[in-house]
Amino acid sequence: MKRWGLFFLRLTTGWLLVLWGIDKFQNVAHGQAVAEAFYFGIGTQAVVLQIFGAIQILLGALVMLGLQRRRAYPVMLAVLLFTTIGVWKSIIDPWGWFLDGSNVLFYPSAIIAAGALLLWGMIDEDEMALDAKMTS
Repeated sequence: MKRWGLFFLRLTTGWLLVLWGIDKFQNVAHGQAVAEAFYFGIGTQAVVLQIFGAIQILLGALVMLGLQRRRAYPVMLAVLLFTTIGVWKSIIDPWGWFLDGSNVLFYPSAIIAAGALLLWGMIDEDEMALDAKMTS
């Protein structure tokens, strides 16, 4: 069960990064709106979004395949923690009872970041990753 759980967590977490990266090419206006709303307007230029999107797609592919995990997982965790910090109000107060601007749909950002931390912490246990298969 652990083997398949780590595989599925790696696959879905990596795919999320790929989807976010594709979105930066497919719908630049959405990426700009997200940057304005959650990241103080940092990176709203289309070219910056697309560069970051390309990096997210590459990072997501590495994670999904289980390649370069010792490099990819810390970067993935940093990206996901940055996202989690951007929606901190939704994690502390998902229903907006005390903090304006929160949304219960953003609460899973904390769960996704925890999943990334788990992947990194169990890196040696993930036997189905390609780089694990190449070294055995």
